[in-house]
Amino acid sequence: MDTNFRIDSKLSDDDLRAQIEAACQRMEATFDEGFYSKVTVVRHWSKHNPTLSGKIARPSAYRWYLRRELFKLARRGAEITISESRKRVDLSSPKLLELLDETDFDLTRKKVFLFGPERSELSIARLEHYTGTHAEDFQRYVLLTNYQMHMEAFSQRFAGCVGPSRVDVQMPALHFRKPDNCGVSIVNIGVGPSNAKNLTDHLAVLRPDAMLMVGHCAGVRNHQEIGDFVLASGYMRGDHILDELLPPSVPIMPSFQLNRALATVLDDSGLPYRTGTVYTTADRNWELTLRRTMEHLRDSRAIAVDMESATVAANGFRYRIPSATLLCVSDKPLHGQPKLPGEAKAFYNDSKKQHIEIAASAIESIQQKYPGGLPNGDIRGPGEALLGGPVAWDDDATDG
Repeated sequence: MDTNFRIDSKLSDDDLRAQIEAACQRMEATFDEGFYSKVTVVRHWSKHNPTLSGKIARPSAYRWYLRRELFKLARRGAEITISESRKRVDLSSPKLLELLDETDFDLTRKKVFLFGPERSELSIARLEHYTGTHAEDFQRYVLLTNYQMHMEAFSQRFAGCVGPSRVDVQMPALHFRKPDNCGVSIVNIGVGPSNAKNLTDHLAVLRPDAMLMVGHCAGVRNHQEIGDFVLASGYMRGDHILDELLPPSVPIMPSFQLNRALATVLDDSGLPYRTGTVYTTADRNWELTLRRTMEHLRDSRAIAVDMESATVAANGFRYRIPSATLLCVSDKPLHGQPKLPGEAKAFYNDSKKQHIEIAASAIESIQQKYPGGLPNGDIRGPGEALLGGPVAWDDDATDG
């Protein structure tokens, strides 16, 4: 077949969308035939990088994203050509690790897509393995939890979810699917920062509009009660799992828009909450080394301790995905209220539906306010990938 497909930016909106849909179908057919697609974009308005090209793998997994990003570029007058590129690399090939290594990526060179095709294909395969669901079923907004009870509450809140296709899945996912992937997904990532990094490394390839950690925490202030909520205004990265990839000195903050939506739901519901620093640790038994931990809590002025939030937020920053944290205080070990079986079970039963309802309501308000996607301009870099998500067109976004 003809391997060149040009998108005509002078078409009407409806005709342009139809042509982009045909381009996506062409890329998917090329992938099925064993080749990557090459996307070449000529931007006449760019002084430094007018022509950019990049290879894309498994385009069906983020077709909604390609539709949105290519439409924006075409509407600005970019010339876009889709062509067949090199043969796909076998994921079992010894060459794969060499092709996956992102250590020497040139951050000053603007790319079309944040990830190379081999990384995309491997991450999608791993994501499907861990979650037991198809990558195409992932929605734009993703909740992350480490409790099965939240999965159950999600399935009750969103009837008709798509779930794992097999039993004994390591990180089961549920997807409330809507047209153009405008629904909500939830993944049970398990406990700890290693799991949080693992899942978000691979989820990033699908370019979700936002990630929201929905979990429990230890409250460390006198005026917190069991059942109170916590919104992170910042993080102390005591997990250390990303220190070599992202220096601890880099400030990590949650998405303002997501936090505002969460706070609005909590305020409207009359539910108690505090904002402040969340201290994320890799040590589940941090109470057993209390002197060292207390120094960190005092220095950071933390109001809560958990094991995933800072990791999710740091990876969200690395991969340009807005994120936030909605925690619920489940214990207060510094005040004689450790997590014990009887009290924990009662707390879980009382809080799980409310916790998911707050997260779902906040996301629904974000979807209404930002139908084109949650802006991520505050976490974009000067050499940002061309397909970079919903950000206002300006020199930094388009000409880096």
